Amino acid sequence: MKAKQSRPEAEIFADLRLLCVKPGYIHTLAFLCFRDNIIPHAGEMKEADMHRMFELSRLIRTEINTLLGLMVKAEIDWSLPSPLVQQEYLNASESLLEELHHALSDVWLQGLTAEAVASGSFNPFERAEALREPIFYGGESAYNFQYVELAAKRYAADAAWLQEHLGYSIAEAAIVTRSVARVHAAKFSTLREEMRKLHPDQWTMLPFFAVSVAEVSAEAEMQPETVERILGSLALPPGERNTGFNALNDFNVLAATPLLRTPTGEFISLQVYSLAEALYDAPFYWMAQDKAYLPTLARNRGNFTENFVAERLRLVFGADSVYPNVDVYHGKDRIGEIDVLVIWGNRAVVVQSKSKRLTLEARKGNDQVIRADFQKSVQDAYDQAVLCAQHLDGGKRRLKVFDGREVTLPRTLEEIYVVCVVSDHYPALSFQTRQFLKTVALHRVQPPLVCDVFTIDVMSEMLRSPLHYLSYLNRRVNYGEKLLASHELTILAYHLKYNLWLNPDVGMMHLNDDFTAGLDVAMGVRRAGLEGAATPAGILTRFNATTLGRIIKDIEARPEAATIDLGFLLLSLSEDTVKNTSRAIDRICALARTDHRHHDLTLAFDSAEAGLTIHCNEDPASVAICRLRRYCERRKYKEASEKWFGLCMDPKSTKVRFGVSLSYPWVKSDDMDGATKDMQAPQSAQPILDSLLGGKAVRKKIGRNDPCPCGSGLKYKKCCLA
Repeated sequence: MKAKQSRPEAEIFADLRLLCVKPGYIHTLAFLCFRDNIIPHAGEMKEADMHRMFELSRLIRTEINTLLGLMVKAEIDWSLPSPLVQQEYLNASESLLEELHHALSDVWLQGLTAEAVASGSFNPFERAEALREPIFYGGESAYNFQYVELAAKRYAADAAWLQEHLGYSIAEAAIVTRSVARVHAAKFSTLREEMRKLHPDQWTMLPFFAVSVAEVSAEAEMQPETVERILGSLALPPGERNTGFNALNDFNVLAATPLLRTPTGEFISLQVYSLAEALYDAPFYWMAQDKAYLPTLARNRGNFTENFVAERLRLVFGADSVYPNVDVYHGKDRIGEIDVLVIWGNRAVVVQSKSKRLTLEARKGNDQVIRADFQKSVQDAYDQAVLCAQHLDGGKRRLKVFDGREVTLPRTLEEIYVVCVVSDHYPALSFQTRQFLKTVALHRVQPPLVCDVFTIDVMSEMLRSPLHYLSYLNRRVNYGEKLLASHELTILAYHLKYNLWLNPDVGMMHLNDDFTAGLDVAMGVRRAGLEGAATPAGILTRFNATTLGRIIKDIEARPEAATIDLGFLLLSLSEDTVKNTSRAIDRICALARTDHRHHDLTLAFDSAEAGLTIHCNEDPASVAICRLRRYCERRKYKEASEKWFGLCMDPKSTKVRFGVSLSYPWVKSDDMDGATKDMQAPQSAQPILDSLLGGKAVRKKIGRNDPCPCGSGLKYKKCCLA
């Protein structure tokens, strides 16, 4: 049976236009906004409360904005239709929007044949037209409170222009935007009780979204005149029609002026998110019309991105490890400039930022424009970052900060990360990066992370420790071709919950947006005043309280090359392995405190080509270091590993005394074959724990001439008894 072919997109759009200008349609829109954008909850916000936001039946913001934009193509009819008429409007809206989605998705199937799939040549994203669907339907990459917070920072340097031409500051505008949302929330209980007194024919959710200047002024504690100017600048001017909005990707005036003015003088804010986004975007376009101010505006815009990224990275790595505006020299030649450079231990992060956004013409599926926008926004940033990154690991390189300071680099950088940051929401950025970004393979330089400032903000909010941050960054970029998600926050949220790790046999993993529910709650608690869990249940709640979690903190306090790689290894372990290994370490420390003798364990990890030996004793450092290094060298050889780590623990404090890191190619040696021939095989954590904690186990006394139980192959008197 042949599948039914979708109607042309233009035909569906025309039907939507006719629907949206019908009498009283705004009341249906108010209901849709309430149903699909408001999250009811009792007490603390929980992940389960968020899940309804990911239901497939829910209309997303871009769909509702399309309905709004079509509604204001004519004068708004404020009359209240009957419930039956509103239900007809609702059913027709959902049906037409679903049909529109199918029409946009059909292009993906063009050229799909058995032969194309078999040959591996089928790739719908080779055609820019296929990107229209993820561009329109992709998830939001920013939280509404991020738009408001970052707008205040983004336009802080433009304060004089805004005050002169608009009569208010961006800080005041941010306060008013937050106040609108609070007025909405405060009205809910009152309006609900008032509606119960009315006949159902009179029910409407529109009053919930209405705010007066007086209400916002009182909430913001600001003069009514200032509030009027701010709300007025973000409202559709009286009598203006959305005449240019004649196709899905045309400019929708509601994007810049999301507020509507009622006949009684109130303001309607149907989507607070759109109001926050307009505050972040619109001032740039207002100021861009002042040609004399344009150079200053462009400079301030670029400075904001660099300064904000540096500010957030300092929260993770500390001020002494983050360098803004670094010139890279090879000898006397200036190679280029790094917007933000992080040096932590033997790792480096090179950040390049751009302020170019996806244009309207690109959103329409114009192949040349999409590629040109991507070139200016991402490819140029990547090329510049790689040019600088490859000179960080050379003998003649020299780095100088904008204030004249020299940057001291470690003798060898183990890994160099490249991060390309855009300053605006860039729809379908991950899809476009996968399709268009041209990368090069360089020694030590990792694949790039391409994201926006909002992702950088959330990463630095949730991953406040350098090891956690770099561990995630490492896995994110090296799993890049295997991960498919609509935006970066989904992947970060999955990591926070499950510790991102993919079996080598996995070819592709698609993550649905609902993985972000826990992260959404946590960010709302931290930044928007919600009540709930400030940290999503997962690696940050279960790992830090363990002994291995404390070891991670000890490593971060002393970021030495010898132990940083161990930190990455520990962070890659599964939850069960972390718990079992921590309990095993606790047990040998307890034994050492009791009998004041040397105790140890050696672990092999299935998920890594490395191992870990832990010694616990009260020996002088000179003796303990020699013993640990000697054993690790033999164990590394025995297991033919590229890397082996060793830690010496203090029995009393259970803190790390020192560490050993061995990393070099395995080379066969007759001497080492003889020295390791009697070494026992290392165990995983659980069998060792069973042995240490097994109540029925009888500890056999070890003779001086017996093989040492640590597995070194030496006699007990020559090894751990010495």
